[in-house]
Amino acid sequence: QVQVVESGGGLVQPGGSLRLSCAASGSIFSINFMGWYRQAPGKQRELVAGITSAGSVNYDASVKGRFTISIDNAKNTVYLQMNSLKPEDTAVYYCIAHIAYSGRSNYYQHWGQGTQVTVSS
Repeated sequence: QVQVVESGGGLVQPGGSLRLSCAASGSIFSINFMGWYRQAPGKQRELVAGITSAGSVNYDASVKGRFTISIDNAKNTVYLQMNSLKPEDTAVYYCIAHIAYSGRSNYYQHWGQGTQVTVSS
C-alpha cells in the first residue's frame, strides 16, 4: 500500500516562511514526478510547484521567486520551502506523487491527505 504523507503546514504571518515535506512510501518501483497543489475555499485545485526525478522544476507564476521545490529521490521525499508568504497563499496544500509499480509502465497519481497553510496577521 502506497502512502503519501505531508507535514509542515501551520499558521504563519504574512512575510513568514514554512517548509512542507512529503514522503511517499510503500510498494514503489519508481517515481517520476512529485509536486504540490493547493486548494483554497471555492477554488479549483491548482499546481503550485512540481519537480521530476531528473530535477526539472515548474512553478506557478504566483510563487516564483518565493517558493522552492526540491526532491530527495533516495527518500522519495519532496519539499516545498515557502518564503515571503502572502494571505493569498492560504490553502490546503496537497502533495502528489506519480508512482509506477513493478511490471507496469503507467504512473499513477497518489495524493496526500493535505496540510493546511494559513497566512494571516
